[in-house]
Amino acid sequence: MCELLFALPWYLFLLLIPVSFLTFVLSLIIGYFLAEPLRLLLKKVKAYRAGAQVSFEPDGRLLEADELSDSMNALVKKLESQQADLSRENRRQSEFVSDVAHELRTPLTAIRGNAEMLEDPDLPPSMREKFSSIIVGEAERLSRLVNDLLTLQRIENNETQPDELSRVDLRKLSQNVVDTLHPILEERSANVAIVGEAPDVLGNADRLKEALTNLVENASRFIEPGGHIVIELSGLHGNSVIQVKDDGTGFGDIDPSLLFGRFYRADTSRARNTGGTGLGLAIVKSIVNAHDGTVEAINRPEGGANFIIAIPSIE
Repeated sequence: MCELLFALPWYLFLLLIPVSFLTFVLSLIIGYFLAEPLRLLLKKVKAYRAGAQVSFEPDGRLLEADELSDSMNALVKKLESQQADLSRENRRQSEFVSDVAHELRTPLTAIRGNAEMLEDPDLPPSMREKFSSIIVGEAERLSRLVNDLLTLQRIENNETQPDELSRVDLRKLSQNVVDTLHPILEERSANVAIVGEAPDVLGNADRLKEALTNLVENASRFIEPGGHIVIELSGLHGNSVIQVKDDGTGFGDIDPSLLFGRFYRADTSRARNTGGTGLGLAIVKSIVNAHDGTVEAINRPEGGANFIIAIPSIE
């Protein structure tokens, strides 16, 4: 090779020097422009790590850099979504703890106040019985509150196992709920009827029974003695629909979605007097969501409330 090089005419040898230099310069320039999109992408990554808002949209100058930008863009969006979910979860937990503390304060205050009254040795027997009854009632309400909290936690943690799912006949389920609540409904002089038919659903029978029980028991609290509750079953657009209608007072001019929030009460004093924990409708919503369904509430034009559950039907 060296012999061939030295065998070239002197003018060709001199020509190789500028050609080689020009080739070297061109390769540097080409390398610089090829690496520029990658350098820019590196700067964006560093800026993003520093906390700046950066867009990783491809600029079309280099295919490999564009593909890397697409990957970074997808990663950033995923991280932002996860951060938003984490922020919402932290806020929800903080609000939940605050709500629980608020709900526990009232019965605990009542129990303490009445217990202090019982310490009076000169207290008449009738008053002693009254204060003792209040303590027992508030303790029972605390017990219901704790049970509802544990139920809600189990549902939201999705502890239902696949083998617990089965075909559920909603007509039989509704009759079972009415039979179970018969003593309470009879005590409150509530007239309950089941009308219509709905296709079966795939679900957890115990959880669905709990949801419907909460709706019927809730309706029985807000009707007058001798009032009516109707469980209406139907099928619509591939869904099995359960409606629980009552002729009570309804829930007024409020956003119906608020009813399904934890501890929300349209009438706080009335709900507490009837023994509600403020978690029944939240439990209903969690159960229905776990069955890929929806639940909503409307005021009936003729008076009363109507709670509507829709769950995908099975053949």
